[in-house]
Amino acid sequence: MTRILHIDFSPRSVERSHSSKLTRDFVTTFVEAQRDSGGPEPIVTYRNLGVSPVPLIDEAWIGAAFTAPEARTSEQQSAIALSDALIDDLYTHDLYVFGVPMYNFGVTGSFKAYIDQIVRVGRTFGYDPVSGPMGLLAGKRLIVLTARGGGGYGPGEPREAANLQDPYIRAAFGLVGVTDITFIHGNNLSLGDAVREQSLAAAHSQIQEVVTARV
Repeated sequence: MTRILHIDFSPRSVERSHSSKLTRDFVTTFVEAQRDSGGPEPIVTYRNLGVSPVPLIDEAWIGAAFTAPEARTSEQQSAIALSDALIDDLYTHDLYVFGVPMYNFGVTGSFKAYIDQIVRVGRTFGYDPVSGPMGLLAGKRLIVLTARGGGGYGPGEPREAANLQDPYIRAAFGLVGVTDITFIHGNNLSLGDAVREQSLAAAHSQIQEVVTARV
């Protein structure tokens, strides 16, 4: 049975967010394909961390992260509780489906805040002085569905150097051991209705291909 962690990071409502519509498209397509194959029904956990973002880390959080659980103060326990819950989500699910709009060539503030909450030494990665960091979430899969106003950010394209989104996500999740990452991009969404619909149709086709290959 596949357990899907579905998270949207757009500050727009689901009805107005292109990335959120793409994640819904992916999850619906995946669940239907699994059902049609006769396999067990996937379990889906949904979070909207764009509309209700997690807080930024603060001094109490940092103190808690580097203090043994049994030695934490009540303030530290409270400060780290959400981080622990978000990390537990990652361990208890197999497939992550994230909707991440491109803002100013990178990710949204809500997504960066999430990364800071879940990338924690001792919880999602270990560190050895000789061999360096070791991710603890190996074997998980991540599907990232993006929404971008423009285009040309792919390998060999004119704006490749300005694409800070894909490399950041790969680096952050690579640190915690998630290297099976697939990107599905909705590009050129601000270039008029015809171009937008063409791009979304292309993204939908890619969704179908990815689901067919993985179910």
